[in-house]
Amino acid sequence: MVAAVQTGRYAGDDHLVESTRTSGLPRLGLSRPEGVLVVLGRGSDPHVELNVPRCIADGVPIVRRSGGGCSVVLDPGNLVVSVSLAARGLGRIRSHFDALTRWLISGLARAGVPGVVHDGVSDLVLRDRKIGGSCITRARDLLLFSSTILVEPRVELMERYLAHPPREPGYRRGRSHRQFVGSIGGDTGALAGRLEQ
Repeated sequence: MVAAVQTGRYAGDDHLVESTRTSGLPRLGLSRPEGVLVVLGRGSDPHVELNVPRCIADGVPIVRRSGGGCSVVLDPGNLVVSVSLAARGLGRIRSHFDALTRWLISGLARAGVPGVVHDGVSDLVLRDRKIGGSCITRARDLLLFSSTILVEPRVELMERYLAHPPREPGYRRGRSHRQFVGSIGGDTGALAGRLEQ
């Protein structure tokens, strides 16, 4: 039993959404996780997607985001890029996804990381390896886009805490986390600074 699972958005996103709700203006948030945590997607089953006993034994927090997708491990080698914006109604998720992903890929190119492409529903891919994943949370007239960029991820923790996902994009081809995940290398703080420009 996973009684320790908490619900809520990734730290900092509530502030972005509230700021957009009040001002009507888009907000950008860049953050680096201070420690290791496992984040469940809105509909994720921890007993299917995680190695729960290892998470508990290692004292790794398990939290649930309000956006979709499968479970992920966050660590200080990740950069979380979040955007909140006013968006009328509740629909058009696919078009918002595509536009925000193009914006992020363009920002990465300007920051010195060219060649990133969009594959699957929400993956950022560099040389056939996943270097980022994204999700969207939709509320009436508001949208939160959040993407995790794998700068220097601890892939061994993905292997330790995550099961093979119950669904995967075609380009994964059944590969293990270690075979499938890449990184852009460098310093998360430096990348954050370049993306803010």
